[in-house]
Amino acid sequence: MRDPLLSKAHADTYLGFDFGTKKIGVAVGQTTTSTASSLQTIRSINQRPDWETIRTLINEWQPAGLVVGISRQADGSDNAVTLRMLKFCRQLEGRYQLPVYQQDETLSTFEAKQMLFDEVSLTATRLWKVQDQLAAQLILQTWLNNHTTQNDPELPTNS
Repeated sequence: MRDPLLSKAHADTYLGFDFGTKKIGVAVGQTTTSTASSLQTIRSINQRPDWETIRTLINEWQPAGLVVGISRQADGSDNAVTLRMLKFCRQLEGRYQLPVYQQDETLSTFEAKQMLFDEVSLTATRLWKVQDQLAAQLILQTWLNNHTTQNDPELPTNS
């Protein structure tokens, strides 16, 4: 079943990723509206991204670029996961020939969990399924807020 939002996809569409070794949250957003929405959570296979599912999403949404959350220590230095996130960025760019933008994701998963707990009582299973989608949405929304076509000359325009 095709997503009804797909018909609205333009060159201003971006996919956002909250990378993890067990699962990857995905969101979609547009620069013209500066809004992001959670899309889905992809399970990793043996701690490796499910490239087939990612390829399917990229083919469906035809994004102009990809945004990946990058976590670092409070002092800005790399943490244990940072190098894997950077590798994921390089792999996305190499596989799909799309620009990959990095966005600080400090506390995005924590914030996503907090938002979910504040809104509704969730079971642990439901939380596991949606927290990374929401974290990806927060990552992409932050990036969109800072990189609209009006104030970022590096982004493509629809002219």
